[in-house]
Amino acid sequence: MSDMKRRRFLALSLTTPFLATPFLARGAHAQEVGLTLPDELQSKGPARQNISSFRRIDWREHFDELGQGRIVADTVSRALHFWGADGTYKLYPTSVPISEELTRRGYTEVIRKVKNPTWTPTPSMRERDPSLPVTVPAGPQNPLGVRALYLSWQYYRIHGTHDTRKIGRRSSDGCIGLYNEQIVDLYDRVAVGTQVKLI
Repeated sequence: MSDMKRRRFLALSLTTPFLATPFLARGAHAQEVGLTLPDELQSKGPARQNISSFRRIDWREHFDELGQGRIVADTVSRALHFWGADGTYKLYPTSVPISEELTRRGYTEVIRKVKNPTWTPTPSMRERDPSLPVTVPAGPQNPLGVRALYLSWQYYRIHGTHDTRKIGRRSSDGCIGLYNEQIVDLYDRVAVGTQVKLI
């Protein structure tokens, strides 16, 4: 490494606390913001690297009242924030849409909750890939995982995934995906009618 590159790296490290923080301390940061990873990923370093941009936010930044609970899905930091009616706060890592064209932002709400959902590709998905099945039943091949929260926007969901590699990445066709263990936790906390904002 040249002297100039070394100085630049050192300067960047000193001005960027997260880069200067040892990897295990990143896990401590995750605990500070209330994030817990599924048991099977606790010791897998690379799966935890996607939590670097998490930050705690306040529901008042996005909603006038807490009501029965609120959700903010942040497509930039790839995190979902949930506040219960009692003020309980939970933070979950997510997958987000693969492109800006597939990303929708704004206010919506949970209109239905489904355990072990079936998956039907949208017309635009089938247009892009005619080989897709007409429908996929519940099970390990189902892209919606073990739970789905249907939003008032047609075809948009907050759901689980069996493919843990997708979490923390731009990997969906428009939905917000969570680890299966965490969508079960969120599903049990969320009521139909919960207001949702995608940012």
